[in-house]
Amino acid sequence: MTSDEIAVLADHLRAVLGADAVIDDHQRLRTYECDGLAHYKAVPALAVLPDDTAGIVETVRACARAGVPFVARGSGTGLSGGALPRTDGVLIVTSRLWNILEIDPANQRAVLQPGVINLDVTRAAKAYGYYYAPDPSSQQICSIGGNVAENSGGAHCLKYGFTTNHVTGLEFVAPDGEIVRLGGKAPDATGYDLVGAIVGSEGTLGIATEVTVRLVRLPEAVRTLLAGFAGTDDAGEATSAIIGGGVVPAAMEMMDALAIEAAEAATHCDYPQGAGAVLIVELDGPEGEVERQFAEVERHCRAAGAFEIRIAKDDAERALFWKGRKSAFAAVGRISPDYIVQDGVIPRTALSEVLGRIAELSEATGVRVANVFHAGDGNLHPLVLFDDGVPGEAERAEEVSAAILDLCITHGGSITGEHGVGSDKAKYMPRMFSESDLDTMQLVRCAFDPAGLANPGKVFPTPRLCGEVPGRHRGAHPLQEAGIAEVF
Repeated sequence: MTSDEIAVLADHLRAVLGADAVIDDHQRLRTYECDGLAHYKAVPALAVLPDDTAGIVETVRACARAGVPFVARGSGTGLSGGALPRTDGVLIVTSRLWNILEIDPANQRAVLQPGVINLDVTRAAKAYGYYYAPDPSSQQICSIGGNVAENSGGAHCLKYGFTTNHVTGLEFVAPDGEIVRLGGKAPDATGYDLVGAIVGSEGTLGIATEVTVRLVRLPEAVRTLLAGFAGTDDAGEATSAIIGGGVVPAAMEMMDALAIEAAEAATHCDYPQGAGAVLIVELDGPEGEVERQFAEVERHCRAAGAFEIRIAKDDAERALFWKGRKSAFAAVGRISPDYIVQDGVIPRTALSEVLGRIAELSEATGVRVANVFHAGDGNLHPLVLFDDGVPGEAERAEEVSAAILDLCITHGGSITGEHGVGSDKAKYMPRMFSESDLDTMQLVRCAFDPAGLANPGKVFPTPRLCGEVPGRHRGAHPLQEAGIAEVF
């Protein structure tokens, strides 16, 4: 957009939404230049903060008329660059749509606007004996709309699944400004799973404006254990033994020595002295079942070489166990000025081998890597540390990150488990998928957004025209024919 075009669009949106809903001052726009992955930055041409669904509809329609790309943003805690703005586009911020519209305990549902904070759902449902299970580490500040876009997980996804397993209905604004309703409070909608298509689509198919989620009954008992090990091999052995023995914990998290060092510096969590790895295991459910399984977990940890085991006596101590783990990403800022958070997935049985190879990579390149991960389901979060002020360090960190993702793929895993592809991992998609795979995915995207205006440049590795289908050519969207839409 030219400066004149920006001014025209800004004036129109101010007239419709109000002066305080539109930001075009460059310094204020810098607030939105990145999401939680600060390695990539771009200042949007315009930021819009609607108060309601009608405001989002009007903004999207204005963008469609002008052929201007738009990007949706919630709390901005994403870690893949999914909410990275377009310098030639509009950033639509949903944080003002923060109302919990309904808590329906009879049907075990909650109806939410996209700006509702994740943890606030549990706080509202707790009075009725329920909670919301998906719990990203950023749950105190991340928004439901962002969780839907990225299909967020969290520590308890081992037992309870990801966001997609808890969303039963959606209202969203399509890229042409149409309001679409999918699903509802019923357990499962008939026909194609379009709710499942939207969850995890990273804002490329539209913007969620109302989300219906499943609530889970508060468990009768919760037991949490913290075990200290000499290293990650021993902790990995305990993890495999626990799962292999038929126990499915609510959560099972591991941190290595460098991640523990960062957590101690930031939160003084007082993990076992000298631990090369710690394992946090939490069980929940009926009292008798939890007690029986907890004894099994403790036995497996001791057999694998745990030199110290702590059992939380109450909720306060349980919260202290989790404090270090939940703050791990931010805590790394205490030991490194910059870092890249990765999100690869491997089979549990490959934990020791892959962690060993990561250690070898770190030693060979001189790039430190702190490991924090969901041990139970093999979702790794290596934090690749560097100093952007030192020439060449950022590039070496990128190389190590790429090598880690290659390791995950080689061992039968994936390049992302819960953070999404976004800007960060788009270039790695061809390492997992063939051209035919990517073309098929693109057909879905183009069915929703033929003009390519919704969060363009994300997920897919190269510009891919919606007019091109494998084996044949399809007519261009009217905005393309008019020459006013950039198409990916």
